Amino acid sequence: MAIFNFDDSQAIGTVFSVDTATVVIKVQELEKLRKLHVNQLVAIKSAKAGQHLIGLINRITRKASDEENPVENDLGLSGFLFTENILKVNLIGTLLDRHGRNENVFKRNLDTVPEIEAQCFPIDGENITKFMTTISSHDNYKVPLTIGKYSIDEQAQAFLDGDKLFQRHAVIVGSTGSGKSWCVAKLIEQIAQLPMANCILFDIHGEYSGMEFNMDGLQHLRVANPSDLGKTRNLENDVLMLPYWLLTYEEMLTMLLDRSDSNAPNQAMVFSRTVFSEKLEFLERIGDSQFKENITIDSPIPYNLEAVLNELKRLDNERVAGATAAGRNGDFNGKLSRFIQRLEAKKQDKRLGFLFQISDDELDINWLNKLCERLMLGTTSNPKKAGVKIIDFSEVPSDVLPLVIGLVARLVFTVQQWTIRENQHPIALLCDEAHLYIPERTNQDAAAELGLKSFERIAKEGRKYGVSLTVISQRPAEVNRTVLSQCNNFIALRLSNAEDQAVIKRLLPDNLSGLTDVLPILDIGEALVVGDASLLPTRIIIDEPNIKPESATVKFWKEWSTETSKQDIATAVSGLRKQSKS
Repeated sequence: MAIFNFDDSQAIGTVFSVDTATVVIKVQELEKLRKLHVNQLVAIKSAKAGQHLIGLINRITRKASDEENPVENDLGLSGFLFTENILKVNLIGTLLDRHGRNENVFKRNLDTVPEIEAQCFPIDGENITKFMTTISSHDNYKVPLTIGKYSIDEQAQAFLDGDKLFQRHAVIVGSTGSGKSWCVAKLIEQIAQLPMANCILFDIHGEYSGMEFNMDGLQHLRVANPSDLGKTRNLENDVLMLPYWLLTYEEMLTMLLDRSDSNAPNQAMVFSRTVFSEKLEFLERIGDSQFKENITIDSPIPYNLEAVLNELKRLDNERVAGATAAGRNGDFNGKLSRFIQRLEAKKQDKRLGFLFQISDDELDINWLNKLCERLMLGTTSNPKKAGVKIIDFSEVPSDVLPLVIGLVARLVFTVQQWTIRENQHPIALLCDEAHLYIPERTNQDAAAELGLKSFERIAKEGRKYGVSLTVISQRPAEVNRTVLSQCNNFIALRLSNAEDQAVIKRLLPDNLSGLTDVLPILDIGEALVVGDASLLPTRIIIDEPNIKPESATVKFWKEWSTETSKQDIATAVSGLRKQSKS
């Protein structure tokens, strides 16, 4: 049974002109025009029976024409101009009474365009509830994906297509205090309920890791801080080590090499040769017969950094036989000193202990298998029964943050890439504060550039291997354009900055760009949802999550008005010195 049973008396006007996906409606009665508003849904009779074209009002205009109204002239009112009431409507889809075996199916395509003089009806009252219920029908999943209710009908739950949301990448943006963190929390708490969920949330400020979770399916991990070094570590606790041997040759050089040094080419060449030799030495020592013939300088094979350092020192001080008894300087004598100093400084820096101050456990050939299982196993396969892994990067130094996050993303992608198709289980990467490590401009920072390349590759190729990207940021104008252009789903909360609004506008189809005009006036916790995951581009009121991140806006005046304080400067200073909050 058709959900729309419009009476001719309900028509607000008729089609005056048609242009691809834009229709101009002429409204005769001023009273009907007054009841309409921008972004309201309307239905237009299609040329095909059993179909209505659905559109959004983009503009409402009341203007005087250049011609005199003949009716007014007949009444002796010569000189009065004829007034036109015009609606500009963007067509967004078709509602079919029947489609195959299904009734009332909404499709995001236009099979036809309306005829001139076709009637246009407002979708309001009971019709809006019926229509929203129709488009919110969802596949028969035990836990369907929803983040809230429709603004235009708060009785209708707004379901999203979870397959398309992650298949085609997504963007979640919103200014500070707009409710962005709540939206992310609402999303991950639903993912966590799935029996074989698999996603990683990069938590940059520790706001999600500090949440009190009273539900299964979630696991907190944190990159090791200085206070974790020297302690017994295993894969049962929440500490995450990312040893130096996981870094590629280029990634190591960005941390160690000063390219302005005249000896930089020699330093890079010697380091490469020595590291490769140490990797071969490691494989020989463990009696490997599987990897030795196929490894490269970038292969994730453990090696002894102390041995590399000793070899560099030997070459830096080397003397060889010469014409005199004292001999002569070796080829690299004195040319590696600055490189050695930088390597030793990094190795001794406890802030980078998660990279360089590793134990024998992290030098085991099978350690990488365990790390990848920890990061990539779905809920049921994971010993912790956790499909959502929240990694706290809040204590990682900002200068290496893009490199370290890029390392984790690259590791996930490459392992997934080398997994045979039938064994690939999809995984999603949720990138909070993405503008910090997926930037539009890297300012020639080599470490940031390498980290960015990992995300660009995932954005372009991830879908083929079941790796999804969700970009989360309060400054979309500062997020890399290449990555954003690959995202086909947008959840945009309030954006007050004109540059940020312009970025979202450019990413939307031309006939929907007018929707972005509401971005600066959205309420807190209200989002504009556009893309493949949502049948209808619309505003959604986000439901309050059961698990709340520690991102609530501080109430300055209220806090200043209290007579007591919970400040603890001594502990904070101690944490600064230890580089640890624990």
